[in-house]
Amino acid sequence: MTALLTDDCAVNVQNTLPLSMVERMTLIMEAFDRPLARLTLDEVTQHTGLPRSTAHRILDQLVQCRWLIHAKTHYSLGSLALTLGGRELAQHELRSAASDTLQALALRTGLYVHLASLAGSEIYYLDMFGGRNGHRVPSQVGGRAPAHCTAAGKAILANLSPEYVDNQYASVIRSGRTDYSISDIVVLHQELARIRARNGLATERGECFGHLACVGAAVRNADGPVGAISIVTRHASPLEPLAPMVLRAARTISDKLIHGSRFA
Repeated sequence: MTALLTDDCAVNVQNTLPLSMVERMTLIMEAFDRPLARLTLDEVTQHTGLPRSTAHRILDQLVQCRWLIHAKTHYSLGSLALTLGGRELAQHELRSAASDTLQALALRTGLYVHLASLAGSEIYYLDMFGGRNGHRVPSQVGGRAPAHCTAAGKAILANLSPEYVDNQYASVIRSGRTDYSISDIVVLHQELARIRARNGLATERGECFGHLACVGAAVRNADGPVGAISIVTRHASPLEPLAPMVLRAARTISDKLIHGSRFA
């Protein structure tokens, strides 16, 4: 990750920001040198050499300013950092790891297959394959959907802390997409618990689009979820035959990401 402070700009900011704080923030942000890096407080402390209490305080400030995201015990790049160039790298890494596996899954089933990442309270569709059987889906690459209404989104949320889910969804969950959408935060937590009990398998029928159903599973790197895949079928179609294929594909992609992680 490009440092937040360079030698050329040090003089300019010295009069407005304590240089020592800028240097410490720079050390911490440089620890996230991979777009999908997810670090614990101890890992940040080890990388930067900062006192644990100092690192924790600065991490909290970076989270508040949206440079980082804090989920469970790990930190990752936030919306501001990704907006400045990290998003394309992160998407490229995910898409490269997933492409062959998702193409094979789409060919095997004849159905549309999605690759998505979490963006605040929504999922962002990074890629999609398939549709050989002729039916069309409203989703498209670059599109978004409420995460709590989709199998891919719920698969990711099931891996995040209840506090994160409350923070992101308590105020927006009532605005569902269809009559089938979850519209209560307690019900959402119950659904996420069921997903965890099913080894991470998420399903939805008509929650995002009334005529469709999906099966999804999270994709992980060495430290946690970085996205999800889902397969789309008709509302009334059985989902059970798709479940093992989706879980197997998610594991295959995760293995590729973990193998390339510097924390593997």
